[in-house]
Amino acid sequence: MRLKFTKMQGLGNDFVMLDGIRQRVELTPAQIARLADRHFGVGCDQVLLVERPSRSDADFRYRIFNADGGEVEQCGNGARCFVHFVRDQGLTAKRTIRVETRGGIIEPTLEADGRVRVDMGVPRFEPEAIPFVGDSAAPTQTLIVDGEPVTISALSMGNPHAVQLVDDVETAPVVSQGPLIERHADFPRGVNAGYMQVVDRANIRLRVWERGAGETLACGTGACAAVVAGIRRGLLDPQVRVHTRGGELAIRWDGAGKPVLMTGAAQTVFEGEWQVDE
Repeated sequence: MRLKFTKMQGLGNDFVMLDGIRQRVELTPAQIARLADRHFGVGCDQVLLVERPSRSDADFRYRIFNADGGEVEQCGNGARCFVHFVRDQGLTAKRTIRVETRGGIIEPTLEADGRVRVDMGVPRFEPEAIPFVGDSAAPTQTLIVDGEPVTISALSMGNPHAVQLVDDVETAPVVSQGPLIERHADFPRGVNAGYMQVVDRANIRLRVWERGAGETLACGTGACAAVVAGIRRGLLDPQVRVHTRGGELAIRWDGAGKPVLMTGAAQTVFEGEWQVDE
């Protein structure tokens, strides 16, 4: 079986997009991991599968699979790529699209300048909503990582995040500590580990170790989570530019009960067909 795909990227966070509406897509986790492999497959951080919605108030459903083949709830950079994909493929002419994801409904909008603004929904702080083994929805919590206490902010942006402040993202222990936080027992479904450097009240630098993918050049939900965490700690204003290794995102959050708005670019890289190993 051969699958048509489109390779896309948002700030260097790269995706294999699959149209599950006009072709049958049934892949095992092992096949997804093979597709995502940068040596034996197409190569990507995540595989995104576009399908018909299962509910009447959505235009599409899309499913998100990390490079290890595991399905996850949400992906901010993928949401922007999704908008360009469904429009370029002629699946819709809408500029604002309601999308069903495992993490809930999101509503991205294609702006006049080609960037995409995504309503990422309202952040959640209750431990059971993340999920996080703790009894506090306070702005910070303490994890014991490799025998040492680490101050984090635990929250959900449709998927779980643990954000910590660092003096310099370039020297932050992303690669050594990130995997330990990702698999920490206090996060029963795993977690994305964010490392945030506050430049000023309107700018941060960010690196993220993503659950099931490792460090990526950018993480959309991670950027949203970092800004929310910084605002709750009184360090940031409502409108923040997030500088990642892959580029810049604009994030806005107006406080409790309000959705997080993310704006950034997305681009098609190439199209092709992939032979699925039976």
